[in-house]
Amino acid sequence: MSLTSHLEELRKKHQSLSDAVEAAQRTPSFSDFELAQMKKQKLHLKEEISRLSETARH
Repeated sequence: MSLTSHLEELRKKHQSLSDAVEAAQRTPSFSDFELAQMKKQKLHLKEEISRLSETARH
């Protein structure tokens, strides 16, 4: 898998997780713990995307 396609896959996962977080936030009965876990995963993906994007530029 090329770096470009890997980055695109990470971006898709990040967007999907972002959509899931937004939906969860609109659901009052959704677990705060699960929401926090999803946000951590989203942040991890964002950091990985940033790191790989920086690597691709150099």
